[in-house]
Amino acid sequence: MIGLAAILLLALNGRVMGASGIWSGLIRGSDGPAWRLAFFAGALAAPVFLAAFGRPGQVQIDTPMPVFLFAGLLVGLGTAIGSGCTSGHGICGISRGSPRSIMATLAFMGCGLATVFVVRHVI
Repeated sequence: MIGLAAILLLALNGRVMGASGIWSGLIRGSDGPAWRLAFFAGALAAPVFLAAFGRPGQVQIDTPMPVFLFAGLLVGLGTAIGSGCTSGHGICGISRGSPRSIMATLAFMGCGLATVFVVRHVI
């Protein structure tokens, strides 16, 4: 579904799909917010739909809310510094053969692996 959304956004709007870019454009109010709102409405509707019609207990987050929010802020900072996120670089950039996206994806995946290792096995 993410790949199909990326293809449709590029074909119909001429835009590369990257959630951080879509979100920042929505906040800044750039180039018509309707499609950006539709993107996030779908992203928010999916877990609500799963909770309503899926098997109970499929997703459980045990992280305290302050830690969860702080992690979200760090992710937002990282996407600003890296000029993109996993959907922009990892899905769209790599599929277009962008060397910058390949390096960015290797960097954030490596940092993610290192973080999980430290949190799970060191701390």
